[in-house]
Amino acid sequence: MSSYCVIGSGISGATIANLLSKKNSVHIYDKARGPGGRSSFKRLNKSKGFDHGAQYISPKSIQFKKFITNLRKKKILKKWNGKHIFSHKLKKENKNHVKIIGCKGNNDISKHLIKNINCNFQSELEKIKYIKNKWKLDFKNNQIKYYDKLILTCPFPQLKKLSKKFIKDPFIKQKIKMDANITVMIEIKKTNKKISSYLFDDKILGWAAKENSKKRFESNNDLWTLQSTNLWANKKINKNRENKEKNSKILIDQFFKLTGIKKTKILTSLNHGWKYSSNSRSLKVKSYWNKKLNLGVCADWFVGPRVEAGWISANDLFKKINK
Repeated sequence: MSSYCVIGSGISGATIANLLSKKNSVHIYDKARGPGGRSSFKRLNKSKGFDHGAQYISPKSIQFKKFITNLRKKKILKKWNGKHIFSHKLKKENKNHVKIIGCKGNNDISKHLIKNINCNFQSELEKIKYIKNKWKLDFKNNQIKYYDKLILTCPFPQLKKLSKKFIKDPFIKQKIKMDANITVMIEIKKTNKKISSYLFDDKILGWAAKENSKKRFESNNDLWTLQSTNLWANKKINKNRENKEKNSKILIDQFFKLTGIKKTKILTSLNHGWKYSSNSRSLKVKSYWNKKLNLGVCADWFVGPRVEAGWISANDLFKKINK
């Protein structure tokens, strides 16, 4: 039985770990506090929270549709109903577009896939070395671990920094510019607006989702997740930590302006910057596997910006490993 280390618990990491765990020993390491990667769920308290990463899943491929249907039958995922306002002039609305969300949070897929796998959170990988057919992993919390095989699912800039000494494939030399996103989560007094989400035609604010409409919790207040456009976030992300209050205010003001909701007191405001949110340009390859070094890479940025892309990449890698 081989020992695999999977770095990352997003859709790619959770999928490949689940597939490999059927016949191998698998451990997951993630720098975050919990699973999900860019499909994370931010808790406000035990019951309430925000999908502050990926907003929903809209499956396209036959295989992924089957996977999602199975999770819906198991009550892990559900359809997000309600009134979704589409006001973008340049993008064409697909009337058959379905929005699938986690029953408890959008990290439910990852949580389901890795429920029987050894997971180590708040463990950020700092450097890797290949010594005597083993991968030596140095973590920022001073842990040192050894594994037979290593799977990396991190964003491209982080992958390149970690593994450029070992990966000689042409994809590693590409100039992949991952887009940023700035997400603001707010709690305000309850309004009469019966809207589930807004897709805006705006240069600053791209999206707003009413968390209450997902029917996961009861609340006397309204919880909204606001997400910037990539273009705006790309300019602001490097100084978002220093300018959290300023950037949050810009997005919040834009939210009230575009929705027509009466400006009210902000009871809670949280800001999260995604420096490496997505890559809209797909690569010629869907994943990478080096049989000689037992080193693999899978991630959504190989395929595209959707959650489905990460799942496709992980399944492609699994096929390569088992060739």
